[in-house]
Amino acid sequence: MGEITEVGDILRLEPGDSGTWIGRGPQYPWGGLYGGQIVAQALSAAAAGVNDEFAVHSLRAYFIRRGDHEHAVLYEVDPLRDGRSFTTRRVVAHQAAGAILNLEASFQRPEESVDIETVAAPFSMFDPDQLDLGSWSPVFERAMVPAGGEADWESRDGAGRAMGWFRSVGSPGERQVDHAAALAYMSDDLPTDAVVRSHPLCRTVGLDADHSVFTASLDHTMWFHRPFRADEWHLHDVSCHTFVGGRGLAIGHVFTLEGLHVATFAQEVLLRLGRR
Repeated sequence: MGEITEVGDILRLEPGDSGTWIGRGPQYPWGGLYGGQIVAQALSAAAAGVNDEFAVHSLRAYFIRRGDHEHAVLYEVDPLRDGRSFTTRRVVAHQAAGAILNLEASFQRPEESVDIETVAAPFSMFDPDQLDLGSWSPVFERAMVPAGGEADWESRDGAGRAMGWFRSVGSPGERQVDHAAALAYMSDDLPTDAVVRSHPLCRTVGLDADHSVFTASLDHTMWFHRPFRADEWHLHDVSCHTFVGGRGLAIGHVFTLEGLHVATFAQEVLLRLGRR
Protein backbone atom coordinates (compact mmCIF):
# COMPACT_ATOMS: atom_id res chain seq x y z
CA MET A 1 0.00 0.00 0.00
CA GLY A 2 1.24 3.49 -0.81
CA GLU A 3 1.91 6.23 1.71
CA ILE A 4 -1.08 6.96 3.93
CA THR A 5 -1.53 10.63 4.79
CA GLU A 6 -5.31 11.11 5.11
CA VAL A 7 -8.52 9.21 5.64
CA GLY A 8 -9.30 8.93 1.93
CA ASP A 9 -6.23 6.71 1.54
CA ILE A 10 -7.77 4.18 3.94
CA LEU A 11 -11.25 4.22 2.41
CA ARG A 12 -10.09 3.83 -1.19
CA LEU A 13 -11.16 0.50 -2.71
CA GLU A 14 -10.30 -1.11 -6.05
CA PRO A 15 -12.94 -2.99 -8.07
CA GLY A 16 -12.50 -6.75 -8.22
CA ASP A 17 -14.25 -9.51 -10.13
CA SER A 18 -18.02 -10.12 -10.00
CA GLY A 19 -18.87 -7.03 -7.98
CA THR A 20 -16.22 -7.52 -5.32
CA TRP A 21 -13.95 -4.82 -3.93
CA ILE A 22 -10.34 -4.91 -2.78
CA GLY A 23 -8.94 -2.93 0.14
CA ARG A 24 -5.55 -2.69 1.78
CA GLY A 25 -4.19 -1.38 5.05
CA PRO A 26 -0.91 -0.52 6.73
CA GLN A 27 0.80 -2.36 9.54
CA TYR A 28 -0.46 -0.93 12.81
CA PRO A 29 1.65 -0.55 15.97
CA TRP A 30 0.18 -3.72 17.49
CA GLY A 31 0.53 -5.72 14.25
CA GLY A 32 -2.17 -7.02 11.93
CA LEU A 33 -5.05 -4.87 10.69
CA TYR A 34 -7.15 -2.44 12.70
CA GLY A 35 -10.77 -3.54 13.11
CA GLY A 36 -12.10 -0.05 12.42
CA GLN A 37 -10.39 -0.11 9.04
CA ILE A 38 -12.14 -3.33 8.02
CA VAL A 39 -15.53 -2.00 9.18
CA ALA A 40 -15.00 1.28 7.29
CA GLN A 41 -13.91 -0.43 4.09
CA ALA A 42 -16.76 -2.95 4.30
CA LEU A 43 -19.26 -0.11 4.66
CA SER A 44 -17.74 1.61 1.62
CA ALA A 45 -18.08 -1.63 -0.34
CA ALA A 46 -21.70 -2.02 0.80
CA ALA A 47 -22.53 1.49 -0.39
CA ALA A 48 -20.90 1.12 -3.81
CA GLY A 49 -24.07 -0.06 -5.54
CA VAL A 50 -26.59 1.89 -3.46
CA ASN A 51 -28.40 4.92 -4.85
CA ASP A 52 -26.98 8.09 -3.27
CA GLU A 53 -30.51 9.07 -2.28
CA PHE A 54 -30.36 6.39 0.42
CA ALA A 55 -28.32 7.32 3.51
CA VAL A 56 -26.73 4.70 5.75
CA HIS A 57 -28.48 4.60 9.12
CA SER A 58 -26.96 1.50 10.75
CA LEU A 59 -24.36 -1.24 10.48
CA ARG A 60 -23.63 -4.43 12.40
CA ALA A 61 -20.28 -6.17 12.12
CA TYR A 62 -18.69 -9.28 13.62
CA PHE A 63 -14.93 -9.67 13.76
CA ILE A 64 -14.13 -13.28 12.85
CA ARG A 65 -10.35 -13.46 12.82
CA ARG A 66 -7.38 -11.11 12.85
CA GLY A 67 -6.50 -9.43 9.56
CA ASP A 68 -3.06 -9.65 7.97
CA HIS A 69 -1.61 -6.32 6.80
CA GLU A 70 0.66 -8.06 4.28
CA HIS A 71 -2.29 -9.15 2.15
CA ALA A 72 -5.21 -7.37 0.48
CA VAL A 73 -8.75 -7.81 1.77
CA LEU A 74 -11.47 -8.99 -0.63
CA TYR A 75 -14.94 -7.60 0.11
CA GLU A 76 -17.78 -9.71 -1.27
CA VAL A 77 -21.11 -7.84 -1.39
CA ASP A 78 -24.48 -9.57 -1.24
CA PRO A 79 -27.32 -7.19 -2.32
CA LEU A 80 -29.94 -8.54 0.06
CA ARG A 81 -32.73 -6.08 -0.72
CA ASP A 82 -33.53 -2.93 -2.67
CA GLY A 83 -36.78 -1.56 -1.30
CA ARG A 84 -38.67 1.70 -1.69
CA SER A 85 -37.71 2.92 1.79
CA PHE A 86 -34.77 0.72 2.83
CA THR A 87 -31.85 -0.97 1.10
CA THR A 88 -29.84 -3.74 2.80
CA ARG A 89 -26.38 -5.11 2.00
CA ARG A 90 -24.28 -7.90 3.49
CA VAL A 91 -20.49 -7.82 3.11
CA VAL A 92 -18.00 -10.57 3.95
CA ALA A 93 -14.32 -9.59 4.13
CA HIS A 94 -11.95 -12.39 3.05
CA GLN A 95 -8.25 -13.07 3.24
CA ALA A 96 -6.26 -16.25 2.56
CA ALA A 97 -7.03 -17.66 6.02
CA GLY A 98 -10.78 -17.24 5.45
CA ALA A 99 -13.42 -14.69 6.41
CA ILE A 100 -12.19 -11.97 8.78
CA LEU A 101 -15.39 -9.89 9.12
CA ASN A 102 -19.10 -10.09 8.39
CA LEU A 103 -21.05 -6.82 8.09
CA GLU A 104 -24.63 -5.86 7.33
CA ALA A 105 -25.59 -2.27 6.55
CA SER A 106 -28.99 -0.65 6.09
CA PHE A 107 -29.70 2.48 4.06
CA GLN A 108 -32.86 4.60 4.23
CA ARG A 109 -34.49 7.01 1.81
CA PRO A 110 -35.02 10.42 3.53
CA GLU A 111 -38.24 10.45 5.52
CA GLU A 112 -39.94 13.34 7.29
CA SER A 113 -40.51 12.91 11.03
CA VAL A 114 -40.13 14.68 14.35
CA ASP A 115 -36.53 15.11 15.55
CA ILE A 116 -36.09 14.38 19.26
CA GLU A 117 -32.79 14.28 21.15
CA THR A 118 -32.90 12.38 24.44
CA VAL A 119 -29.17 11.99 25.13
CA ALA A 120 -27.33 15.15 26.09
CA ALA A 121 -23.68 15.95 25.62
CA PRO A 122 -21.56 16.29 28.80
CA PHE A 123 -22.15 19.61 30.53
CA SER A 124 -18.58 20.71 29.97
CA MET A 125 -16.74 19.13 27.06
CA PHE A 126 -13.54 21.21 26.94
CA ASP A 127 -12.29 22.85 23.77
CA PRO A 128 -10.38 20.26 21.71
CA ASP A 129 -8.00 22.94 20.47
CA GLN A 130 -6.90 23.47 24.09
CA LEU A 131 -6.11 19.79 24.67
CA ASP A 132 -2.98 17.83 23.77
CA LEU A 133 -3.18 16.01 20.44
CA GLY A 134 -2.03 12.42 20.19
CA SER A 135 -2.96 9.76 17.66
CA TRP A 136 -1.50 6.42 16.60
CA SER A 137 -2.89 6.90 13.07
CA PRO A 138 -1.97 9.54 10.47
CA VAL A 139 -5.57 9.65 9.20
CA PHE A 140 -7.22 11.18 12.28
CA GLU A 141 -6.48 13.63 15.06
CA ARG A 142 -7.41 12.83 18.66
CA ALA A 143 -7.59 15.03 21.75
CA MET A 144 -8.33 13.01 24.90
CA VAL A 145 -10.39 14.62 27.65
CA PRO A 146 -8.48 14.25 30.94
CA ALA A 147 -10.23 12.35 33.72
CA GLY A 148 -11.79 14.57 36.38
CA GLY A 149 -11.30 18.27 35.90
CA GLU A 150 -14.22 20.26 34.52
CA ALA A 151 -15.92 17.45 32.57
CA ASP A 152 -19.22 16.00 33.75
CA TRP A 153 -18.03 12.44 34.49
CA GLU A 154 -21.10 11.31 36.47
CA SER A 155 -23.85 11.83 33.88
CA ARG A 156 -23.54 8.43 32.16
CA ASP A 157 -24.45 4.96 33.30
CA GLY A 158 -21.68 2.37 33.29
CA ALA A 159 -18.04 2.45 34.31
CA GLY A 160 -14.60 3.07 32.83
CA ARG A 161 -15.71 6.19 31.01
CA ALA A 162 -13.39 7.44 28.27
CA MET A 163 -13.88 10.66 26.29
CA GLY A 164 -11.96 12.07 23.38
CA TRP A 165 -12.35 14.46 20.46
CA PHE A 166 -11.77 13.01 16.99
CA ARG A 167 -11.65 14.36 13.45
CA SER A 168 -10.35 12.88 10.23
CA VAL A 169 -7.30 14.23 8.44
CA GLY A 170 -8.64 15.31 5.08
CA SER A 171 -12.19 14.93 3.84
CA PRO A 172 -13.33 11.34 3.22
CA GLY A 173 -15.53 12.53 0.33
CA GLU A 174 -18.74 14.37 -0.38
CA ARG A 175 -21.25 11.57 0.21
CA GLN A 176 -22.81 11.08 3.63
CA VAL A 177 -21.70 7.45 3.61
CA ASP A 178 -18.05 8.51 3.15
CA HIS A 179 -18.23 10.48 6.39
CA ALA A 180 -20.02 7.57 8.08
CA ALA A 181 -17.21 5.22 7.02
CA ALA A 182 -14.59 7.63 8.37
CA LEU A 183 -16.46 7.86 11.67
CA ALA A 184 -16.67 4.05 11.79
CA TYR A 185 -12.88 3.94 11.46
CA MET A 186 -12.38 6.31 14.39
CA SER A 187 -15.14 4.82 16.59
CA ASP A 188 -13.19 1.59 17.14
CA ASP A 189 -10.53 3.43 19.17
CA LEU A 190 -12.06 4.03 22.64
CA PRO A 191 -14.30 0.98 23.41
CA THR A 192 -11.34 -1.12 24.59
CA ASP A 193 -10.15 1.73 26.84
CA ALA A 194 -13.56 1.91 28.52
CA VAL A 195 -13.74 -1.85 29.10
CA VAL A 196 -10.20 -2.05 30.48
CA ARG A 197 -10.85 0.92 32.79
CA SER A 198 -14.02 -0.74 34.09
CA HIS A 199 -12.32 -3.98 35.13
CA PRO A 200 -11.90 -4.18 38.95
CA LEU A 201 -8.24 -5.20 38.80
CA CYS A 202 -7.38 -2.39 36.41
CA ARG A 203 -9.46 0.11 38.39
CA THR A 204 -8.19 -0.69 41.88
CA VAL A 205 -4.56 -1.69 41.55
CA GLY A 206 -3.78 -1.17 37.88
CA LEU A 207 -1.94 -3.59 35.65
CA ASP A 208 1.68 -4.17 36.57
CA ALA A 209 4.59 -6.33 35.47
CA ASP A 210 3.01 -9.38 37.13
CA HIS A 211 -0.15 -9.27 35.00
CA SER A 212 -0.78 -9.70 31.30
CA VAL A 213 -3.83 -8.48 29.43
CA PHE A 214 -5.34 -9.69 26.17
CA THR A 215 -8.10 -7.74 24.41
CA ALA A 216 -9.94 -8.26 21.14
CA SER A 217 -12.95 -6.58 19.55
CA LEU A 218 -15.75 -9.10 19.02
CA ASP A 219 -18.36 -7.00 17.21
CA HIS A 220 -19.22 -3.42 16.36
CA THR A 221 -22.62 -1.80 15.79
CA MET A 222 -23.35 1.79 14.77
CA TRP A 223 -26.42 3.95 14.30
CA PHE A 224 -26.14 7.21 12.36
CA HIS A 225 -28.75 9.70 13.53
CA ARG A 226 -28.05 13.06 11.90
CA PRO A 227 -25.81 14.43 9.12
CA PHE A 228 -22.23 15.31 10.06
CA ARG A 229 -18.75 15.80 8.64
CA ALA A 230 -16.06 13.47 9.92
CA ASP A 231 -13.36 16.08 9.23
CA GLU A 232 -14.86 18.29 11.95
CA TRP A 233 -14.34 17.72 15.69
CA HIS A 234 -16.69 15.23 17.38
CA LEU A 235 -16.68 14.04 20.98
CA HIS A 236 -16.73 10.27 21.52
CA ASP A 237 -18.17 9.55 24.99
CA VAL A 238 -17.78 5.85 25.85
CA SER A 239 -18.47 3.74 28.94
CA CYS A 240 -18.70 0.04 29.78
CA HIS A 241 -22.25 -1.04 30.66
CA THR A 242 -21.63 -4.64 31.72
CA PHE A 243 -18.84 -7.20 31.99
CA VAL A 244 -19.50 -10.96 32.01
CA GLY A 245 -17.93 -14.04 30.47
CA GLY A 246 -14.79 -12.07 29.73
CA ARG A 247 -16.82 -9.69 27.55
CA GLY A 248 -17.28 -5.99 28.24
CA LEU A 249 -20.04 -4.07 26.46
CA ALA A 250 -18.98 -0.52 25.59
CA ILE A 251 -21.57 2.07 24.53
CA GLY A 252 -20.47 5.29 22.86
CA HIS A 253 -22.26 8.51 21.93
CA VAL A 254 -20.90 10.95 19.36
CA PHE A 255 -21.55 14.71 19.61
CA THR A 256 -20.66 17.76 17.54
CA LEU A 257 -18.95 20.81 19.04
CA GLU A 258 -22.42 22.31 19.48
CA GLY A 259 -23.62 19.23 21.41
CA LEU A 260 -25.72 17.63 18.66
CA HIS A 261 -26.00 13.84 19.03
CA VAL A 262 -25.08 12.47 15.58
CA ALA A 263 -24.27 8.78 16.17
CA THR A 264 -24.23 5.94 18.69
CA PHE A 265 -22.04 2.84 18.68
CA ALA A 266 -21.75 -0.36 20.71
CA GLN A 267 -18.93 -2.87 20.88
CA GLU A 268 -18.25 -6.05 22.84
CA VAL A 269 -14.60 -6.36 23.85
CA LEU A 270 -13.02 -9.62 24.99
CA LEU A 271 -10.69 -8.98 27.94
CA ARG A 272 -8.59 -11.69 29.57
CA LEU A 273 -6.20 -11.09 32.44
CA GLY A 274 -3.53 -13.47 33.63
CA ARG A 275 -0.23 -13.67 35.45
CA ARG A 276 3.01 -13.56 33.56
